[in-house]
Amino acid sequence: MYKLRWYHLLMISPVQLLLIGFIFIPSIYVLWLSLHQSSYGTETIYVGLANYIFIFADPIFWRAFWNTFVVVNIVVYGELILGIGLALLIAGWCPGKRLVISILLMPYAVTEVSAVVMWRFMLEPDVGLINWLLDSVGAGQISWATSRWQALGVVSVLSIWLTLPFTFLILYSAVTTLPRDVVEAATVDGATRFQTFWNVTLPMIMPAVLVALLFRYIFAMRLFSEVWLLTEGGPARLTEVLAVYLYRHGFRYQEFGVAAATGWVMVALSLLIALYYLYQMYRRMFRDA
Repeated sequence: MYKLRWYHLLMISPVQLLLIGFIFIPSIYVLWLSLHQSSYGTETIYVGLANYIFIFADPIFWRAFWNTFVVVNIVVYGELILGIGLALLIAGWCPGKRLVISILLMPYAVTEVSAVVMWRFMLEPDVGLINWLLDSVGAGQISWATSRWQALGVVSVLSIWLTLPFTFLILYSAVTTLPRDVVEAATVDGATRFQTFWNVTLPMIMPAVLVALLFRYIFAMRLFSEVWLLTEGGPARLTEVLAVYLYRHGFRYQEFGVAAATGWVMVALSLLIALYYLYQMYRRMFRDA
């Protein structure tokens, strides 16, 4: 039986110190700040749960919450469907496989700010390539600057384009390591392609699917630059998400307690999602083993 010794703890202590210094202590400070009223040049006053009561009573917060809920689910499950489809397609017979994979990974080399600026230019009503193409085929232009749902739709598509390579790499790695004899046995037994995927391939790659879902949910909850650089939460704060709501109260209104409370609400939501998927991963990878 493996025995943990003191020098083992000593070897991992630098990483633990980094985690404590850069994650644990700041998180505790933000939790403390969420219970206080604080701003520049004013005395920090303990207010208990007043900041949480304020944000839960704020209709703009709930609009930002539901905007986040809609966009995050579109992004996460849109990426998952595309990632699985592309992984299965490329893992099979695909001409120019290396070139196709390189093209799929290209968006990951583009910074978020550069990508949003590029997409915003392409969506400009007068000179944007995308709106020009849509207008030329009679589909009309995308009114992302004035329409709430069209703007959130653009944000969702942009976020999927940016982060699809991450999901694709996880799922492609899982698909390429599948035992071929199991898949071939299902085909020999008369299963259709859909039946083989649903009953054989999908259960076998489910741990990778859960990992991809877990990471993408946590990362997508912090969605900020796509919304802020495209619409700044407008028009009339209709397209705000939780990260933009936090930024506005923290850096525009200097309401640090409200911003900290919003941050901890986002942390709680991420933990609830993470706990569910971690439980599913435990069931599939350990308990059922």
